[in-house]
Formats: sequence, C-alpha cells, structure tokens
Amino acid sequence: MQIRYRSKKLEAQCTIATVGIKAFGLDTATKLQQRMQEIESAESVDFLIHYRIGRCHRLKGNRRNQVAMDLGDSFRLVFEGVEGECRVVKIIEIVDYH
Repeated sequence: MQIRYRSKKLEAQCTIATVGIKAFGLDTATKLQQRMQEIESAESVDFLIHYRIGRCHRLKGNRRNQVAMDLGDSFRLVFEGVEGECRVVKIIEIVDYH
C-alpha cells in the first residue's frame, strides 16, 4: 500500500530511525519500523485487520473510521484508509489513547 502522513514531523518519526528513537525510544521505534513495512506490504487495510497483523483493529466511538496497530507498551499507530483510494492509507498519529 501507499502511505501518506498527517504532517512532515510524523513522516520523519515513521521513516527516519534516529528521529523515531529520539521521539519514542529504541523498542517502540523498532516496532514502528516493522509496522510501516507491514502496512506497505499489505494488500489492503482489511487484509491487516483480517489476519490481525500487529494486532490491527478498527477503533470505535469518535475514532470509528480509524484503525490502530500495537507498537508495544501502550503506544498505537493510528491510521485510516484514504477515501476513494483503496490502496492508500494516511498515518494520523502515534499515541497512547488508553
């Protein structure tokens, strides 16, 4: 799939290892890199959810159009499919929403 980002800062955290490590620590940054590769390699968001890759799951409530993947500890990678484009996702945030 093709990946887009909500901001340049978020893109740097997801794609540049040193920036990710500085922002989230080594373990979470390593898991983030793994998740980015999994998203890029997947056929669709539904594929990620169906096979529970990275414990991928749809969110509820005011986040109901969003999907999350675990990054270890309590961090989650939150993204959504881009409307009208089936193989494009937009990374929204990396957050501890619990």
